[in-house]
Amino acid sequence: MAVGDLFSDAANERLPETAPLALRMRPQRLEDFVGQEQILGEQSALRLAIAEDRVGSSILYGPPGSGKTTLARVIANTTGAYFEELSAVSATVSQVREVIGGARERLGAHAQRTILFLDEIHRFNKAQQDALLPAVEEGILTLIGATTENPYFEVNSALLSRSQIYELEPLSDAELALIVRRGADELGTEASDEMVELIAHRSGGDARNALNILELASQTAMARDQVLGHGHIDDAARKRPLVYDKGGDAHYDFVSAFIKSMRGSDPDASVYYLAAMLEGGEDARFIARRMIVLASEDIGNADPMALVIATAAGAAVDRVGLPECALNLAQAAAYLALAPKSNASMRAIAAASRHIREHGAKLPPPYLRDAHYSGARRLGRGEGYVYPHEEPGGVADQPLLPDELAGERFYVPTDRGREAALRERLEELRRHSDEPAQGGSAAG
Repeated sequence: MAVGDLFSDAANERLPETAPLALRMRPQRLEDFVGQEQILGEQSALRLAIAEDRVGSSILYGPPGSGKTTLARVIANTTGAYFEELSAVSATVSQVREVIGGARERLGAHAQRTILFLDEIHRFNKAQQDALLPAVEEGILTLIGATTENPYFEVNSALLSRSQIYELEPLSDAELALIVRRGADELGTEASDEMVELIAHRSGGDARNALNILELASQTAMARDQVLGHGHIDDAARKRPLVYDKGGDAHYDFVSAFIKSMRGSDPDASVYYLAAMLEGGEDARFIARRMIVLASEDIGNADPMALVIATAAGAAVDRVGLPECALNLAQAAAYLALAPKSNASMRAIAAASRHIREHGAKLPPPYLRDAHYSGARRLGRGEGYVYPHEEPGGVADQPLLPDELAGERFYVPTDRGREAALRERLEELRRHSDEPAQGGSAAG
């Protein structure tokens, strides 16, 4: 079996003693791989494919330290195929074509398959991805790509359609604890269960980060002739890694969770996701805009103050700026989360827009049309208009929708919050007008 330099046993044997612990501890066999049971559990399709050396083109998608490159290494150590590796950060189109040429020659001369492991595949531009497509499509080589970004956003749809997508998840604290204990054994460091759990907890689901923290903390403790303790770990783990990346997939996931938490009336979750976005460097103006939209889309007239507060928070972002405007955003997020919910306004505009798209926009009745210009009266514009302020109760008993839409209903208020009072008011107005259907709904 021939593999690229990164995966060769000879290269592994020549690794210096000073190689990072995370590199020295990288598993070589599937039996030593920790986590990702959702794709590697017993009798899973991927596990069986690896064991039987029939792995097809795949995209391994997940956060840093979840095991993407390690899994590729396991495949390299078990396959009978020729294994090539390229990094999308530095690879050129000519290098891709060279790999394809070698794969074609091996397949034709020796009937040997070629697997190309392409790290950070999301960094490949369209031209580079297009250069790969024919070889993958024809079966000249098998592609295994690794990416931290959502492949559906970053990878050529034609490549995606010919690949199996495997999503790797951040490791659990229990899985990280197992890795940390193995690392401590490798270093010859005594680590109590409490210290192991602390390192696992501070690692943010990232195995590489866990081993880096362990190694640095152990070296510090050893240099001071001390037992590994809280201080060493806190010093080694200066800042918990952020999963959030404002330029990547997490941007959409976190803002989605933020919106859904406010919609779901959970102020704790709302403020948590707000903090995650701000800590990750998200544009506060973007967050404020999403809150202003939610105030009308999901709260509306159930609490009209929601729009006022969300808009005020947006103004505070422009006037105050970060970090202080985080207080204004948090106040608004908590208010929006606890406000009564109604999507009646959103449903009303959606229904009206749908009706117009399907039936066209009907002209207003003549008495509602513009009558300020010379000659408008001769055209019947404004004639017969009833001025509401001169009517009992300030309501004119006059149809205001086009005749073709008589009886049509777009705004249907809920019975939640202040909208309940609006609902009663609307029902009273409709009873008062007792508007005839005139042939029924215009949508029919």
